[in-house]
Amino acid sequence: MSDRLDQWMDGYVLAWSSNDAEHIRALFTDDAVYDPQTAGGEWDGIDEIVANWQEIDDSEDNWDFEWLALVETDELAVITGRTRYFEPEASYRNLFIIRFAEDDRCYDFTEWYIEEDAG
Repeated sequence: MSDRLDQWMDGYVLAWSSNDAEHIRALFTDDAVYDPQTAGGEWDGIDEIVANWQEIDDSEDNWDFEWLALVETDELAVITGRTRYFEPEASYRNLFIIRFAEDDRCYDFTEWYIEEDAG
């Protein structure tokens, strides 16, 4: 794993924890597309990404996240992860595709997640 990817993922977790607009903006280009693979469709541009991200507003003390890079090139990273929520208890498997601009910010982000069975 490269320092770039490690730093970007640290920034992603920081933005998720803080829900701070500047932390979110640091991750994405102004014209980035964020596709959460939901019925609501993709989020176009940094302002829409920030607004939708902040609506989710997960409490920073209610989850943990671990991740592993499956593929990494100069322009692309594929990440698998697991998110665990404590209250109410839930666990999700994650898959991220991150496409990087020359400045190491993301210009195209797609994520999939599926809840794991508790049993």
